[in-house]
Order: sequence, then structure tokens, then C-alpha cells
Amino acid sequence: MDDAVPERMRTAATALLDVLDEPARAAAGHSFEDRRRRWLEYRPRPRPGVCLADLDRAGRKAAHRLLATALSPGAYAQAMAVVTLEEVLDRAEGWRRGRHSGDYWVAVYGDPGRDDRWAWRFEGHHLSVSMTVVDDEVSPAPVFLGANPAAVTHAGRPVLRPLGAEEDLARELLTAIGPAGRDAAIIADDAPADIISATRASVDAPLLPLGVPRGRLGVAGRSMLDQLVALYLDRLPAELAAREADRLAVGDTHFAWAGSIRPGGRHYYRVQGDDLLIEYDNTADDGNHAHTVLRRPASDFGADILADHHTHPHP
Repeated sequence: MDDAVPERMRTAATALLDVLDEPARAAAGHSFEDRRRRWLEYRPRPRPGVCLADLDRAGRKAAHRLLATALSPGAYAQAMAVVTLEEVLDRAEGWRRGRHSGDYWVAVYGDPGRDDRWAWRFEGHHLSVSMTVVDDEVSPAPVFLGANPAAVTHAGRPVLRPLGAEEDLARELLTAIGPAGRDAAIIADDAPADIISATRASVDAPLLPLGVPRGRLGVAGRSMLDQLVALYLDRLPAELAAREADRLAVGDTHFAWAGSIRPGGRHYYRVQGDDLLIEYDNTADDGNHAHTVLRRPASDFGADILADHHTHPHP
């Protein structure tokens, strides 16, 4: 793989740590062996790292530049919309909880300037992006994006809908696979309350039932399922997305849906493949509160490249 992505991450993470004052650097920097490196928390909870609201302009900009190294331009725009929704949600709740668009945190594990193993995470309510770098190879998961509200409307038209494509493309897939495919794909009449993997640091895959396999779909269905997987992989920079797509090409994928197929109803879906888990739900707040995640159950938080590093240590 082209080494441009890990080098951009290394440069951006080093620049972030360099611009922070000593207390902020101490809050942001942790040992690579810290157990909190394997961490996913998309609820408004305490979390390790340094809060962007506590940084000056240079520190906040450095943190956003680091986040941008892990996301495609489109996904970065989605992430910024998720951040903006914190203020929208706070207003809708009557300002009671004091939600804040600066309540996002960045943590770096290891020394990006010197170590051959290091990691970082940008996280807050409805946004969690974890990247692990080992021997200048990036392991890019988990990547979580949520939205509450999922859709902000005015005069019956959408003003902001950050995860609209994730819903719309899955619905197009349901249409494309026809009645037989839908019967096999729909695993429950009611959607779960949240994504099944939730905030767990590891996921026992596969999640059952699997749903309908790609191989049982017609040409149109297979094409739409491939487009849905690509939508999630394309959250990553182009080099990483292409690598992940090549890796997935060797196995079959399954699509499962739960809940209402009526737009506006509570619904959930997942896609599973060889070391791939995509989950989506829009169930809370009467179907206007969405969660999505891209995970690699056997490789999250760098498990794949760390195993290779230990098996074939680099000088």
C-alpha cells in the first residue's frame, strides 16, 4: 500500500502533540499498552484524552487535521455535521444537558514520532474514529458515525441528514433484491434498540442470523449490496478504501434487515463478510436517531497488523 496515509497520520499526530501545552499533552498522550486504546464510546460519557473545548485555536485545528487524515472528504463532512448536531440537539432539549460542539476528545497512544506501534482516536457523542499504525501500515477500525436527530427538516424538507445515504441505499437494496430476497434478508419484525456490537471493544462474529448471502441475489441485488459496502469503505481515504475492498473480494457477504420497511419506521440492518461488520440502526426517538459503524471483528484496533508484527518482527 502507498505509505502516504500512515505518513500523513504520523505528521498530523506529531504536530498535534507539539502544539499542545504540557497539561494538554499529558492528557492526550498515553502508552500504547494502555487498555483504553481498545475503546469505543459513542454516548455522552467520560472518555480518555484531551477535550477540544479546552484547547486553543491551534490545538483544535491540529486535532481536526488529524481526524481528516482518517476520513475521505465526504466522511469528514459527515463527521462535522455530526458535531454540529450537538448544538441542534441541545437546543431541542431546552439547553438542559449543556451539550457542546467542542465536547470531542483526542487521544494518542504511543509516540508517533518514534514508535513503530502507535494509535490515535477522535471521539465524542456519536463520533468515534480509531486508527492503529504498525510498521507504517494502518488498521482503520472501528469507525462510528451517529446522528441525533437523524433528520432535521423545515417546511417538510430536509435541512440536515448526515446519514441519509446509508439509509437510502439500503432501502434501494431491499427493492432490488425482490420479494424472495427480502424474505431471506428480514430476520425480525422489530428492530433492536441499538447496534448489536454497541460499545464493546471486541465483537464475536458472525452475528446471527446472517440474513441473505450475496451469492443468492440477482445481478441488481449484488450490485446494490456492493454499493452499500463501498459506501462504508469510502469513509476511509482512497488508498485504505481500495485495500479494504480488495481484501473483501475474496469472500461472500450477507445482508440482514430488522424492523419496518416503511420509511420513517424503526429499522436496522447489517452487512457481514470476511472480517467485516457494518451495522446501522435508526430506532430511538421514534426512528429519528441513527447509529452506524464500520468494524473488522478480527482486526479492530490493529489486531491484524499487530499479530503480523509479532510473528514477523521488523528490525
